[in-house]
Amino acid sequence: MELVLATNNPHKVREIREVLADLPIKVLTPADLRLAVEVKEDGATYAENAAKKARAVAALTGRPALADDSGLEVEALGGEPGVRSARYTGEDASGADHIRKLLEALSGVPFDRRRAVFRCVLVLAWPDGGEETAEGACEGTITFQPMGERGFGYDPVFLIPEYGQTFAQMEPREKHRISHRGRALERLREILAERLAHHPH
Repeated sequence: MELVLATNNPHKVREIREVLADLPIKVLTPADLRLAVEVKEDGATYAENAAKKARAVAALTGRPALADDSGLEVEALGGEPGVRSARYTGEDASGADHIRKLLEALSGVPFDRRRAVFRCVLVLAWPDGGEETAEGACEGTITFQPMGERGFGYDPVFLIPEYGQTFAQMEPREKHRISHRGRALERLREILAERLAHHPH
């Protein structure tokens, strides 16, 4: 089966490929198919944004398409940046820019009030119009400064207290086991495995 990801983000592509590696699925990106896909992510929820992207790519390619939308919800900021996480400091800002703004917004907030949740919603759109949704969440705490070189986005400031590490300090396999995207992908794996068992091609 060929599955097209509705993203060219190399970090997301790598994570998704790693988690789905043992299934007989060829994971493609729009770039692999020489396609440019521009979908305005103006939905009010992660699910709306993911569905918009997945539907657009499935319609364009005639293949099943997978899209993810995810965000960081910080309790002390009333759930911000949430659905706007990727655009927190503007469309073209870097992860470091977003982190700087987030840490400034939390300036003076003590460690025990820096709780946050990473959420991920995956939408798998089939060319026939069918859709599957898988969700995952992971709880953590926002650190006072970035730590770790791995990961991307807000990973360097998202600490998993029971591990004593941020996502950016973890081995990829460890991160996939507990992360919001890892958990959503595990649910999606089950959906895909089931589908492959009944429709091997």
